[in-house]
Amino acid sequence: MEAKKIKVLIDNGHGDPPLTGGKCSPDGRLKEYVWCRDVAVRIVNILKGMGYDAVLVTPETKDIILKERVRRVNDYCKRYGSKNCLCISVHNNAADSDGKWHNATGWSGWVAPNASSNSKRLAQLLYKEAERAGLQGNRCVPAEKYWVGNWAICRDTNCPTVLTENLFQDNKSEVDYLLTENGKQTIAMLHVKAIINYIDQTKK
Repeated sequence: MEAKKIKVLIDNGHGDPPLTGGKCSPDGRLKEYVWCRDVAVRIVNILKGMGYDAVLVTPETKDIILKERVRRVNDYCKRYGSKNCLCISVHNNAADSDGKWHNATGWSGWVAPNASSNSKRLAQLLYKEAERAGLQGNRCVPAEKYWVGNWAICRDTNCPTVLTENLFQDNKSEVDYLLTENGKQTIAMLHVKAIINYIDQTKK
């Protein structure tokens, strides 16, 4: 398998209007779907510029239901083979849905309870890059360096898939950082570096 032949599927979380409530900072400065789209496009464009085969799963502005997102990922898996695809769903985290500021900070990568070893490996590589960027935050980190959640995009897709929670949209200092050019580019690049490391390891 040629490393650059792996299909990289980037799913930008949510849309306009969000099908689920909230999805913005308490002061309304950060809208999750806008931020996720910006960073997802950066990831895809950087990878494509380096010769990798990357695509947005959800290019639409409107929100797309999870069942359709899963279907699209699995269609790519049918076309290219599940072992030749990977998927990352880009999100922001929230400590609560009460519309108030909270103290939780940090980056996390999530896999499903039925996650493959490759999903776990991808999540660990992502966390390693987040840690290098100083984004580990103030919460306890699992020894495995990934979190487990029953997210449909991870559970029901047929290729290695990780959902990334890129800092907290209800922590003021993290929102300030997320809205900077440096913040967006740093988080895009941690995804890019982890994806390339995963592909390089898969090639061996």
